[in-house]
Amino acid sequence: MKNFIAKTLITAAAVVLASYVIPTGVSVDKFTTALLVALVLSVLNFFVKPLLVLVTLPITVLTLGLFLFIINAIIILLAGKLVAGFQVHSLWQALLFSLLLSLFTYVLEGVIQPDYKKKNN
Repeated sequence: MKNFIAKTLITAAAVVLASYVIPTGVSVDKFTTALLVALVLSVLNFFVKPLLVLVTLPITVLTLGLFLFIINAIIILLAGKLVAGFQVHSLWQALLFSLLLSLFTYVLEGVIQPDYKKKNN
């Protein structure tokens, strides 16, 4: 449970950071909205993403896995529709936001929890 809370807070911070890097395409009202976005993204990634991956498996194989980036962008767009105060304007901005979110989450986890990755590898 402690790890889930830490990962949610790190993801929320990454959402805010990524929204500042893409100021015209993605907007987050406040940090509590970013927390809600982090929770919604975790739920969507747990329930919806596996279904999308399964349905789009042929095109994912044809593109050598690159279509997974589009699936991530679709998940971001869906979160934008579900969370008030979080807006993503286009698929391309969602794709860029998804890439930045992954990068920032990775870096922040390394900075905040450096010993966690050593224990679990």
